[in-house]
Amino acid sequence: MNKITKVLLKSFFTNISLSIIKIVSGLIGASGALIADGVHSLSDTLTDTFAIIGHKLSTKPADYNHPFGHGKIEYLTCLFIGFVIIFMGLAVIYKGVFEESIIPNAYVALISVLVIIAKIILANYILKKGIEYDNNILVASGKESFSDVASSMVVLFAIIISQLGYINSLFTYADTLAMIIVGILILKIGYNILKENFSSLLGEKVTNEEYLKKVSDIIYKVSDIKHIDSLIIVKYGVFYQMNLDVSMDENMKVKEVHKKLDTIEKKLKGFDEKLKYITIHVNPYHHKKV
Repeated sequence: MNKITKVLLKSFFTNISLSIIKIVSGLIGASGALIADGVHSLSDTLTDTFAIIGHKLSTKPADYNHPFGHGKIEYLTCLFIGFVIIFMGLAVIYKGVFEESIIPNAYVALISVLVIIAKIILANYILKKGIEYDNNILVASGKESFSDVASSMVVLFAIIISQLGYINSLFTYADTLAMIIVGILILKIGYNILKENFSSLLGEKVTNEEYLKKVSDIIYKVSDIKHIDSLIIVKYGVFYQMNLDVSMDENMKVKEVHKKLDTIEKKLKGFDEKLKYITIHVNPYHHKKV
């Protein structure tokens, strides 16, 4: 089991536990907002399930029909996650608009506090690992988890306000309003995930200047490399695809040139295992204007 799958499984079991706690507590405590929040957590569980499947498929090795592997399945998985989140958001808003407003039991506020603490810890963990591993699936899951934290805070505030319904009937709508706000928060996260991964699916290049500088330094350390004419690294799911143009002495023998290119490829892959697909084109140095 790889490190990314381990993170996703931890998220899966935590979210399913929180979902059950929220939904059961919401049913017992008569809080529609807490039930909606539980459905939100349940969407986390569902997306984590497809995230695990998507990551597993994206790491399949290259074959005859897919010479660059199956990395883009990761983006398709994230798009599916985005659509699921949007559907859940619309469902929550619909329920909030058409469900009768009631005053929930006060004890559900304590449940909300405990859930918020647990969810903050989980969301930070997932997002941190997503950034560390540079993995879109984990980043998407982490961001969605943070939306769950925000929704739980809205629910907590609504539960507290709704207790004043005995003073003024307007306060009884706090629980309903919270459901609608939770739905909007879910929609926003879903939209952002779709936006980011549509861009990656179309072929988003790596723009991290520090990373590109390290790659360039590795290339220049190989003797006889006169100039880097073009360096483009494109994200390809869990891997990177590099297109590199370099200038070398026009009088070098083909065998020597080939050896230098093999050295570059070996050093780059040793620097970062994500640089899996590397294409290098050589230009005669005398064509380069300096």
